[in-house]
Amino acid sequence: MNNDIVKGFDDGKEQSLGIRLEKVDRVPSCLALHLAGYIDAYNHHYFQQKVAMAIEAGFSRLVLDMRGINFIGSTGVGGLVSLMRTLRSKAGDVVLQEMQPKVYEVFQLLGFARFFPVTDGLEESIAFLTKAPPAAVFPKVFACPICGVKLRAGRAGRFRCSQCRTILALAETGAIALG
Repeated sequence: MNNDIVKGFDDGKEQSLGIRLEKVDRVPSCLALHLAGYIDAYNHHYFQQKVAMAIEAGFSRLVLDMRGINFIGSTGVGGLVSLMRTLRSKAGDVVLQEMQPKVYEVFQLLGFARFFPVTDGLEESIAFLTKAPPAAVFPKVFACPICGVKLRAGRAGRFRCSQCRTILALAETGAIALG
């Protein structure tokens, strides 16, 4: 059945990780991967190979149904970070859905929980994937509020004006404040 969605997907099965595909027709280029088992150093190459097949087949928005994953190692988390970077470079995204608490705890301990959208079901995942992306704020060109010199910032953070040396804070929204 997976081969009907992604040609050759079922070739070379891995006993420790099951993957069932479901095309999500309500979202362009969207595929749900229902996962069962675990992702660790032993099988992460298999996982990456299968996800690469889905991306090559034209799917750039992936929903990873994690309810069947009972363990993920740091190598598995690293593979998900790599996947997220790949998809975002192709104007796509990845959503982790219905993650078990002990698996989510690994993401928190490694500091990656804030980078991944985690949803409680397919409807919430679809809502996340169909929302309009925010307008790009950075790079931002702005005038120093003290001396008026034009400055350029590539990201949010604290900066010092090159002319008057005033410390400026630039928020993620692009708002400028002193200090």
